[in-house]
Amino acid sequence: MRGEAHWRDDIASMVFPVTGHGAICAVHQGAFRTLLGTSPSPEDCLSYFRRFEAAFRAAAGAKIVRKNIPAGTSLHLTSRDIARKLLEDAQIANGEPL
Repeated sequence: MRGEAHWRDDIASMVFPVTGHGAICAVHQGAFRTLLGTSPSPEDCLSYFRRFEAAFRAAAGAKIVRKNIPAGTSLHLTSRDIARKLLEDAQIANGEPL
């Protein structure tokens, strides 16, 4: 398993390792299309991930807990999973209660 986020053409997704889980998390290009409002290139997807990496990692951790995903089992995030964390981060930054 590679140690950083990268693009996989075979599944049209960006993948990143989930620290402490022993598996990867995939985000399909369609999820990025929803988040960005445009048809993104693989590099656009990776740039967006780098910009909001903490939210992506928090979303993966939350999904693992919520769905009780066993260690070593790969997972995928939807645009909804990611948007939820982005909204929470924005609310916290603005001092709003969750």
